[in-house]
Amino acid sequence: MKNVLYLSMLYGIASGLASSDATAKIPDGREVFDRNCSVCHSINPPPKSAPPVIPLANRYRQKFQTKAEGVAYMAAFLKKPDKDKAIDANAVSRFGLMPAIPLTDAELKAVASWFWDQYNPSIGGGRGLGGGKRGIMNQ
Repeated sequence: MKNVLYLSMLYGIASGLASSDATAKIPDGREVFDRNCSVCHSINPPPKSAPPVIPLANRYRQKFQTKAEGVAYMAAFLKKPDKDKAIDANAVSRFGLMPAIPLTDAELKAVASWFWDQYNPSIGGGRGLGGGKRGIMNQ
């Protein structure tokens, strides 16, 4: 009887651990952004001390065919920024190269995924890509 009781307790503990690992909370990209990125990045222009999200998200959409490609590239860039891999060389010239973000891989992927979803085709590609007011006025 003791063996059955011990086995039952062991099974209960093991199944509790397994389910907590399996249902570990997936980070929310917007929360990661608000906590770690919003100090420098605004969502819309004007910029703070780094490029705004929406024009930069538009640049990622222009460069990459799929969300998976864009998110992977951005997460890798956030982990280890490199001016030669920056999606917008003008932004690096204007604001400087951003520091590496000390986030987990899951957080990097979540914020990059959220970032990708901020695409707004109505504002064009951002500065220098024909999406500004001058392009509209000259039509």
